[in-house]
Amino acid sequence: MDTAFYRPPLRLVGSMPIIGPFADNWENVEQFQFREDDLLISTYPKSGTTWVSKIVDLILNKGDMEESQKAAIFERVPFLECSGPGVPSATEILNKLDFPRVIKTHLAVEVLPQSFWDKKFKIIYVARNAKDVAVSYYHFYRMAYGHPDPGTWDEFLNSYMEGNVAFGRWSTHVKNWWKIRQQKDILYLFYEDMLEDPRREMEKVLKFMEREISDEVMEKILNHTSFQAMKNNPMDNYSTFPFMDHSISPFMRKGIFGDWKNHFTVSQNEKFDEYYRQEMADTDLTFRM
Repeated sequence: MDTAFYRPPLRLVGSMPIIGPFADNWENVEQFQFREDDLLISTYPKSGTTWVSKIVDLILNKGDMEESQKAAIFERVPFLECSGPGVPSATEILNKLDFPRVIKTHLAVEVLPQSFWDKKFKIIYVARNAKDVAVSYYHFYRMAYGHPDPGTWDEFLNSYMEGNVAFGRWSTHVKNWWKIRQQKDILYLFYEDMLEDPRREMEKVLKFMEREISDEVMEKILNHTSFQAMKNNPMDNYSTFPFMDHSISPFMRKGIFGDWKNHFTVSQNEKFDEYYRQEMADTDLTFRM
């Protein structure tokens, strides 16, 4: 284990906190050049990023699971701002890719590279309700030791509400991406809708990507992208990714709707509901809890 990468403090890039090793490569992120044939998958952390990445990858490969298994999903869909000791940064990897690239990011709108605004390309944004994200993010912080120690659940929840977590406030992230959906070519999806009817949501993705597949291929992709299939697949479940301890908590934990009810106390829930009302008062963006 690289001790320099064990629980480093967060650092600010612009107004957004980010994990230390990502900040080290920030200059290359700012200078990154998007291309017109790119497809960007953006989310706040723990909102279905890997799930949508796998769906998009399989659509592009017409459901060919063998092709999809040739590399882990984090290699097939590089994470724009990712860098760490002893591994090539995602910007290095992406700059060498020739063919249409699928890229993932958790960046807030206000820190996106200039080329994001200069170029026209397709973007899929996935949002998940704030309470389930908080729980999932807490367990992720516990096992992903490139992040600061989360402390207790109560301490982490307070940090999350204050925006003192990697990628900042959930509310700012989802609202600002929602605001720019008319300016950019964005398909804005909801995690809860994907759980409710995966086929319906995949049809939206297909239409947005301007792709057609047969019913048979659709079934195949739905099977391969079910939570259990992905959790059991080493190419999807991040078991081959460094800087994580899956014995503390698996990367793919539950993938359900409403797990927050197993974690929030009555007083935490009341406090969070008040915070949520204030944070979301200035938007027409709504979520199912």
